[in-house]
Amino acid sequence: METAIYTPSLEKFRSFSIVAWLRYVIDNNMLLLYLLQLTGKGWQQLLEECRETHPEVTVLDSPGAIAHLLDRQSMLQEVSELDLTDRYGKVRVPKQLFVNTDPLSIPAAVTRAGLSLPLVAKPLVAKSHELSLAYDPTSLTKLELPLVLQEFVNHGGVMFKVYIVGDAIRVVRRFSLPNVDEGDLLNNAGVFRFPRVSCAAASADDADLDPCVAELPPRPLLEILARELRRRLGLRLFNIDMIREHGTRDRFYVIDMNYFPGYGKMPGYEHVFTDFLLSLSQKEYKRRPSYSSGEW
Repeated sequence: METAIYTPSLEKFRSFSIVAWLRYVIDNNMLLLYLLQLTGKGWQQLLEECRETHPEVTVLDSPGAIAHLLDRQSMLQEVSELDLTDRYGKVRVPKQLFVNTDPLSIPAAVTRAGLSLPLVAKPLVAKSHELSLAYDPTSLTKLELPLVLQEFVNHGGVMFKVYIVGDAIRVVRRFSLPNVDEGDLLNNAGVFRFPRVSCAAASADDADLDPCVAELPPRPLLEILARELRRRLGLRLFNIDMIREHGTRDRFYVIDMNYFPGYGKMPGYEHVFTDFLLSLSQKEYKRRPSYSSGEW
């Protein structure tokens, strides 16, 4: 992987292999603050070396914990096990089925799992926001494997993107897939593809929506959910895609999660991120022996 980078000692942009560059940074004691979104064994090994040789450097989120959110087979496991029920609402995960074998076996597997059509199909590796909606058993055999099939839940065509930055929570509305009724099931067949559902261009915050659809999830419920997921996942920078079941006020589903999402789409992200980084630096400073002993 090649990237353009800047460091104070270089005084100009240069192109380096990112792993080679980070090794240069570590070896020359130039570590101040670097935000990198990388995967791969070479990167993980270098990060572990960095932790050992520079224990004073904060590694926000470990590669192992991040990998948990990159695989849709494990992504929603913690939400499912949490099974959150509170006086402010319930948070569940839609019925799911993971498929990585013969596509022709999918209809029978769906029947055995008790899933109802239509089904949302997503790639097993969460590197793409593309999804498909399959309306009939025959169309299921045309899907590309490996994938996860998720039972579609009517939600009024609006999704809530919950951004988590440390202890901070921000929520925005995004247009999503419309409701599906019996007539749609009878009159539609095949697979419908949706390449960029819930992107920033699909913002629904200023739209004239039904108040029952537009109402944000209760803040206390989101705080409980975010706190529990931070603890269980060991992550501090991620987002949750939530929907409210249409016709209810307190029944929510988490349908997807992302690590280090596009925070530039989050209102006020500059202040939120700055406050987060400042709080980290203050916590690290207070942990240092010189601080606790009163030395300066």
